[in-house]
Amino acid sequence: MQSLYDFTYEQMRDLAESFGWKKFRGHQIFQWLYRERVTDFDAMTNLSKDTREILKAHYSIDPLRLVRKQVSHDGTTKFLFATEDGSLLESVMMVFDYGKSVCVSSQVGCNMGCAFCASGLTKKKRDLTSGEMVAQVLKIQRELDKTNDRLSHIVVMGTGEPFDNYENLMTFLETVNHDRGLGIGSRHITVSTCGIVPRIYDFSKAHTQYNLAISLHAPNQALRQELMPVSKAYPLDELMEAIRFYGQENNRRLTFEYILLKGVNDQPEHARQLAKLLKGLNAYVNLIPYNSVDEKQFKSVKHDEAMVFYDLLMKNHVRATIRKEHGQDIDAACGQLRINELKKGNGQ
Repeated sequence: MQSLYDFTYEQMRDLAESFGWKKFRGHQIFQWLYRERVTDFDAMTNLSKDTREILKAHYSIDPLRLVRKQVSHDGTTKFLFATEDGSLLESVMMVFDYGKSVCVSSQVGCNMGCAFCASGLTKKKRDLTSGEMVAQVLKIQRELDKTNDRLSHIVVMGTGEPFDNYENLMTFLETVNHDRGLGIGSRHITVSTCGIVPRIYDFSKAHTQYNLAISLHAPNQALRQELMPVSKAYPLDELMEAIRFYGQENNRRLTFEYILLKGVNDQPEHARQLAKLLKGLNAYVNLIPYNSVDEKQFKSVKHDEAMVFYDLLMKNHVRATIRKEHGQDIDAACGQLRINELKKGNGQ
């Protein structure tokens, strides 16, 4: 049964009209979902009983069930959810000085096959609906409601490739950004892609104010193709051309994500190649410590080694940061909690 979370504000108003109701009825339903955050149709007390019964007959509200939750000493919290068809997906809430951010998954499994990534250990089963993406955020926001706290940022960087689920992604973003939805500012929302070039052009032409992050992880085509099979379909030069187009169309700073893998992409020559590749772009590099995965043989660099790479970028006029490690005392790697649950024979 389709979730009401699948509908944007305007679509909800159109839905109300399709039942012969006034559009304002759709506004009321939207308010109940996102301002009051109800999960029961009968809680929508300003709707008639007949209206509520019609909604119950055609739609559900919350399409996710909480399976497990892990809380780190640093406040990082991992949530494992089950969908109505038994699929498992993972979301993460991280605590920063500037607020609380939720990392959202966009697919069940992932087909990108990045060599270092836990998410790709299980192939993509299906795309998540926009409602299943919205539900991840709402589930976590309800947890924060208990302490009168709220999410301030959203990153679509969990399991899956967001631009491989583009239409559902854009619907999800519209809902969480809408001032009658969750009201998360567009500049507080970031979408990460490993480089689906046609969708980067689409995203550029949409002229939204959402942030774009590129999972790069290598400064040249040969190494990137070895680490990220997507680079065979969309080579680095084509990716960079699309990124330059994005820069021309949108006055937004880009983020390049770069996981440092010991002895693989962390050498001084890699830093110099990266600086040359990004020269002239309004961008910065987010250097990410690698979270080890049992099934992978990659190792993380030490902090002083990361600092050498960082210093080389800065000396070559490329702004960079080293991301603070989160959740090291729980299943830290993206997708690892889901993988461990699947190993137990639970879920899909």
